[in-house]
Amino acid sequence: MASHPHLIAHINEVYRRESRRVLATLIRLLRDFDLAEEALHDAFIAALAQWPVEGIPKNPRAWLVSAGRFKAIDHLRRRSLFNKSLAGIAEELESSISDSEDWFNESIEDDQLKLIFTCCHPSLSTEAQLALTLREICGLTTEEIARAFFATPSTIAQRIVRAKNKIRDAAIPYEIPAQHELPERLNTVLHTIYLVFNEGYSASFGESLVRQHLTREAIRLGRLLVELIPQAEVFGLLGLMLIQDSRAQARMDAKGDLLTLEQQDRARWDHSQIAEAQPLIRRALTMGGFGVYSLQAAIAAVHAESPTYADTDWSEIVGLYELLLRLNPSPVVELNRAVALAMRDGPAAGLKAVDALCARGELQDYYLLHAARADFYRQLGELNSARSAYEQALQLTQLEPERRFLQAKLAAF
Repeated sequence: MASHPHLIAHINEVYRRESRRVLATLIRLLRDFDLAEEALHDAFIAALAQWPVEGIPKNPRAWLVSAGRFKAIDHLRRRSLFNKSLAGIAEELESSISDSEDWFNESIEDDQLKLIFTCCHPSLSTEAQLALTLREICGLTTEEIARAFFATPSTIAQRIVRAKNKIRDAAIPYEIPAQHELPERLNTVLHTIYLVFNEGYSASFGESLVRQHLTREAIRLGRLLVELIPQAEVFGLLGLMLIQDSRAQARMDAKGDLLTLEQQDRARWDHSQIAEAQPLIRRALTMGGFGVYSLQAAIAAVHAESPTYADTDWSEIVGLYELLLRLNPSPVVELNRAVALAMRDGPAAGLKAVDALCARGELQDYYLLHAARADFYRQLGELNSARSAYEQALQLTQLEPERRFLQAKLAAF
């Protein structure tokens, strides 16, 4: 039997790895978000009490789901002393789930996808869909979601409560939608998965640039979605996430400081992930219906296939960004195109494109706009303007590795 501290660490690791999957299955079995969340916590409390005595079960996830649903039924029975209607619910739940392991089969892997489609039901607002999915599927706190949406935690909490109530009151089904319903539902699901990935790949605040458990979770959901719905943008999104994540180990130096794409050691990229992504991206681009994720993946693939930063085919990247802009006009895409334009045509061309964004009053609160502008000024020898732009960028980022990166740029003057 493992030592007690080691066991506690193991239970914490099981919680990190399995809690969202266990919750998704409990929501399917119990048909109630709040009851399932309470059951999840009760199951882990039971694990803390029983596993040191009985040992770690062979299948911790199945043990936790089973413990959670029994705890929920017991909880309903206790409450039924004050509310008689809950006794019937408890009996119905117990009779609907046999004591066999039939409920715990391979379809459990689809539970999170079913839950995503439930959370992304068109009767919910887009803001509610995203907030609920990030909270329930991925376990982000309301504070983390609030930062991602530039909202207050109380606003996010209210959105989540209202969304849960809507799902309950409207009896929104816990299922993967029928084929004819998929198009209207899929875009939000893809957007949600990518938002989760981005929060892990470039955390919006704090000491750490990367929270890899979120990127891994998004990629896992992407792989499940490819099996379920083999459409162009699904392939494109998975390919995009794989290539971006392949750079994770090269994005920071030994001190935790940020390294740009130009500075990264490409030998440290995960080339097995790049190799997995390439056929996905090719398939996406040759299928009908490809869109923004497939084009972003194609841009990432051009970078991934280049042996060095200097050897990058910047003309191809500019062309892909122009196609992306036609599909999805966006100031962030314009900024990315400006950076590629500067690499192809020189910093003056990049600065002109960024100044056009500034003249329209767009992205004024986006630190990367000011960082790019500073780089262009520096390359042009306009050091006072460069320093001012770096200072503006520094004021706009909350992530410590990015702050140190910009402080180093300023210290070089």
